[in-house]
Amino acid sequence: MKKIIIYGIVFLASINIALAQNPKEIPLDQAWKDKIRELAPEKANFPFKKKKKILVFSLHTGFWHWVNPHTQAMIEIISDKSGTFEVTTSTDIAMMEKDKLKEFDAVVFDNTNSKPKYRNLFVDVFSEDASLDSAAVWQKANQLENNIIQYVKKGGGILLVHGGNTMLNNSMEFSRLTGGSFDYHTKQQAFQVRLVNPAHPLVQSLPAEGYNHVDEPYFYKNAYDELDFHPLTYFNNAEIEGQRKGQEKTSGKTYVSWIRKDGKGRAMYISTSHNAQSFENPAILAYFLDALQYVAGDVKVDETPIGKQAVISLR
Repeated sequence: MKKIIIYGIVFLASINIALAQNPKEIPLDQAWKDKIRELAPEKANFPFKKKKKILVFSLHTGFWHWVNPHTQAMIEIISDKSGTFEVTTSTDIAMMEKDKLKEFDAVVFDNTNSKPKYRNLFVDVFSEDASLDSAAVWQKANQLENNIIQYVKKGGGILLVHGGNTMLNNSMEFSRLTGGSFDYHTKQQAFQVRLVNPAHPLVQSLPAEGYNHVDEPYFYKNAYDELDFHPLTYFNNAEIEGQRKGQEKTSGKTYVSWIRKDGKGRAMYISTSHNAQSFENPAILAYFLDALQYVAGDVKVDETPIGKQAVISLR
């Protein structure tokens, strides 16, 4: 009965979202926080032995998403209400140093959009230091990127939210770590997010039939073409309006969220988070809590890359 009620709430929330093709900015006030706390899950779906530490990193140098502080607040609320995580927030790139990263079980990259010129958040920041020449800027930027890559390989977890994948968008190594790079997005529109495998443990919080959602449908490039990740949700390409001319996809699917094992650690990407209204949905809040538990190492699930599944099926 409880699940039926929750699905009913999700259905009504989806209808309300679908009626607004371009949701307006809403204030991050106490009333909104109270609403999210009321909708947030009472407890985590997966057992955990101790409360782990999460860093929410929200620095941006490029496009500003008004949802950034809402995303940060949402993660703090679901972590606190469920008693699952201790959350630290920051916009300081010093947090990407090795000694800082090792303090956390997982890092959330919250719309860490970089400028279009280099598509490198760290280069953008270090370039502001007049004492550094170009070579020094790139050396320092590459070191921070390598810190993140090694952090995951040694057992850390990262969750990239929406524009978080543009942080180091032109780096193939980072693209392989995260499963793909941002290519472009269409206009905001309502579209159906579907589940690749409704039986997968990480999507149990979502309706089996998926959900209708208003967002910027993202398309990807670079390592995404290798499909070296395990997909969780997707949209049908033919249902997306306003695709880039000459690159229209009239068949197939594009993935919306996925997970990837790398060394001893884990990476996860969720694209559907352009508007704070997205979080006014208990199923989405529970999905984010599940995602945090995954990247923090609380749950073991099937991580077989879909690219490798395709190869196996051909043998």
